[in-house]
Amino acid sequence: MSLAAERRTGLILAGGGARAAYQVGVLQVVADTLAVRSENPFPILVGTSAGALNAAVLGCGALDFGRAVERLAAVWSGLETAMIYRSDWGGVTRQAARFGLQTLFGAWRQEPLALLDNAPLRALLSRELDFSGITAALRQRALRAVAVTAFGYASGQAMTFYQSQGVLDPWFRHRRVGVPARLAVDHLLASTAIPLFFPPVKVGREFLGDGSVRQTAPISPALHLGADRILVIGLGAPGGQEHGVQGRPPTVAQIGGHLLNSTFVDALDSDTETLRRLNLLSNALPAGDPVSGRLCRPVEMLVISPSQPLGDIATRHRKRLPPALRQLLRGVGVNRPSGSALLSYLLFEAPYCQELMALGRADAQARLPELRAFLASA
Repeated sequence: MSLAAERRTGLILAGGGARAAYQVGVLQVVADTLAVRSENPFPILVGTSAGALNAAVLGCGALDFGRAVERLAAVWSGLETAMIYRSDWGGVTRQAARFGLQTLFGAWRQEPLALLDNAPLRALLSRELDFSGITAALRQRALRAVAVTAFGYASGQAMTFYQSQGVLDPWFRHRRVGVPARLAVDHLLASTAIPLFFPPVKVGREFLGDGSVRQTAPISPALHLGADRILVIGLGAPGGQEHGVQGRPPTVAQIGGHLLNSTFVDALDSDTETLRRLNLLSNALPAGDPVSGRLCRPVEMLVISPSQPLGDIATRHRKRLPPALRQLLRGVGVNRPSGSALLSYLLFEAPYCQELMALGRADAQARLPELRAFLASA
């Protein structure tokens, strides 16, 4: 029996900048729960933005899932902001001046616009990822597909680039398409290019940005690639909790935090709710009916997301933000409690990431019976 017929479990890793460290903690518990630690339980890997980076590492190491998770944990545990974007005084001031001249006077019109220089991230990905591992895993049927999503500035499309086993048909839906590709660093940089913060990346003929921007259906790529059961690791605050003081005008950081939450969190929450409703509808339809079976099939889903507001954790570590960056963002209010949401996306520092990983492990342990049942039925 083929891999496709035996199991089509998908893993969906949401975007969220530094918040994606939380996903690694959940994955550590998944690896510890497996009967065979090296076996990949997720033949379909789908990631967006920072979640795309985690998905790529898992895809490159799919022949030994446990070791791939260990590599992820090692990178996130030793992370520094300078490994993601320039955070030294020279790099920050140069990029900020360039950003101001571009926006106010139209200088360097042919160059991508960005407040931060993420050249260090390109170097990190080039050093840490061996994309031949995806090819090998597909060949040995440890993977069915790996997919990352980016956003086209010219087309307005959410573009999901996927590398798959055999030929899986591309898809064309309203504002979202599937594009077969051989994944590379540029796809990941495009998927993580948060608008205005990081520069868009040209892939093919179009400049692309963060895939969460127009991704109205984050779960759909996994379903298009054949998943009939999915584990979703989200990064939203429980109950949508955010900091703010009623009666006071919002700071720029608070506005930015809400915009990022809208980009990274809301679409996934809405899509999981829609899938739950469709599952209820599917279960209510007559069993064995060939027509309804084609139109609506149930998709088993387990969602694990933070039990604590990640902004609260970021606030405890805000002094770890590099001095140059702290000075640059001080005026917009990132050092205030109301700016904690924005800070939670940008704070790529080891102590903060380690605490997020610990929270991910704790949340996964709290759901361990569900998680074990989910993995056992794969």
